[in-house]
Amino acid sequence: MSEPIRLIVGLGNPGPDYERTRHNAGFWLLDQIADDLRVSFANEKPFFGHVAKARVNGDMVLLLKPMTYMNRSGQAVGALARFYKLAPEQILVAHDELDLLPGQAKLKQGGSHAGHNGLKDIQAALGSPAFWRLRIGIGHPRSLGLAQQVADFVLHPPRKDEQVRIEETVDRARAVVPDILQGRFESAMKQLHSGNA
Repeated sequence: MSEPIRLIVGLGNPGPDYERTRHNAGFWLLDQIADDLRVSFANEKPFFGHVAKARVNGDMVLLLKPMTYMNRSGQAVGALARFYKLAPEQILVAHDELDLLPGQAKLKQGGSHAGHNGLKDIQAALGSPAFWRLRIGIGHPRSLGLAQQVADFVLHPPRKDEQVRIEETVDRARAVVPDILQGRFESAMKQLHSGNA
């Protein structure tokens, strides 16, 4: 069994303008997890984000939505990880993923940031790529038959059919959080990946 996760980070951009955009899929998942754990977010300035604290099986679990904008996400993650003395292996980052179609999700540890500015900044702040990632598929403009540039695509809301599939993915991701918090990653992956059409 691996080290249980003690910090779940959802990536997104703050403010109402970005709320429904594809880049905020990590925020959507974190809001659901907070509901499941019956906790609320509070703005914590020293950690550059909104933080919720839960007790799960007697252990503290932190939820973080960085309020720094995507490309500075590492500032919030690094500050929280240092304060609570968390190793990268105890951190899970939920984020939108261009290489997966809406309705698909992947859980993995380490790997490259694949040009995702939020992951790139977190990797730099932690000095390691060994944190876990929960990749929520949003599709790529090319794979969805759109002529949009990637930067424009991620900052727009998904089309209705895509939104439904992304919400289904978020529900599947929520369902594996108890396993993740107990370090049962194999079980979580099996369950999460089996829903990938």
